[in-house]
Amino acid sequence: MSKSVKYIIVLVLALLAAIVFYNKVFIPKHTFKTVQPSRGDLNKKVFGIGEVGAKNIYTITAQTGGKIIQINTDEGKWVKKGDLLVVMDSVDLPKLIDEAKMSVYKAKFELQATQKELNSLVAQKVLAKLTYQRYKKLKAKAFVSQSEYDKAKSDLDSIVANIQATQARIDSSKTEVIRLQKALEALHVKLSRYKIYAPIDGYVIARDAEVAQSVLPTQAILKIVNPKTVWIKAYIDERISGNVQVGQNAIITLRSQGNKKLKGQVKRIVAQSDAVTQEREVDVSFDTLPIPFYMNEQAEVLITTQQFKNVVNIPSNLIVYKDEKAGVWVEKEGYAHFLHVTLLAMADTKAAVKTLDTTLKLLVPDTNKKSFSEGMRIYK
Repeated sequence: MSKSVKYIIVLVLALLAAIVFYNKVFIPKHTFKTVQPSRGDLNKKVFGIGEVGAKNIYTITAQTGGKIIQINTDEGKWVKKGDLLVVMDSVDLPKLIDEAKMSVYKAKFELQATQKELNSLVAQKVLAKLTYQRYKKLKAKAFVSQSEYDKAKSDLDSIVANIQATQARIDSSKTEVIRLQKALEALHVKLSRYKIYAPIDGYVIARDAEVAQSVLPTQAILKIVNPKTVWIKAYIDERISGNVQVGQNAIITLRSQGNKKLKGQVKRIVAQSDAVTQEREVDVSFDTLPIPFYMNEQAEVLITTQQFKNVVNIPSNLIVYKDEKAGVWVEKEGYAHFLHVTLLAMADTKAAVKTLDTTLKLLVPDTNKKSFSEGMRIYK
């Protein structure tokens, strides 16, 4: 066999191998799945993680130092406004109050006696004045002596002086009664400080002291949370927090209830970000507070920051960037073409785009196959 024939045979075999390789190996790398855009609603959401907290937590402290003799509640208990929570040892205050009551009673009794004495003197003054006026007329006619006249006048003057002195004693007694009553009221106020009542309808989240324990005036005994102000203190990266606003709807997921999605609402955005973590605190309240709830429990929030109605939706993994413009790869007549799109929003696995024909076939990238290129052959 000549060398030329051998070369021809080799070339034919190489060509056949190339054809087999092209059909069996190369073509599958150009075979991609396609999807079509669809219309629907898309919600842009922001994720955050935090813990259960509250806006209003009341620390119950003793108004005066002393020993605790009674605590009427405990952690995990509900209390009503005005409920007696804690009783402190008032030592000798009840005895002092009893003594003050006796002093007030005595002062009032003395005031009543002095008032009666004044009434008697006023009656005597009327009689003495009549006697004096009669003696004055008789003296003018020389029917009584000067000494008798002087005695009648002296008796009248003495009664008038006694009335004035008694009135002064009455005024002093009234002042003393008022002083003693105020002292008694002060003791009652002081005694009331040894009893601590619930300031609100709330839930006891901490008990920091026990019966027989001595506490200082500022030392915490109980902590009560206002259930109406319980919320999630969520922390959101500054880069995605720009569209978060008060009033936006949210979904809350508690760590202990991972299968439940609780509705909530953004109530407050803290004005100062954390300089270290570069996160912003966003407080999300519950529409309906779960009972029981646990302070500081870890929780997740998903806040809906934007809502797009009846827009074209596509899988977000189809979005690619070419020349710094967003777009998608589409299949037309068996070839791949890059199509620029206006990206409205991205949320989870979906993206909302503007003015995209829903009849187009969008190419789904495959990391195990060749990357798309303009005009690349696509086999079905």
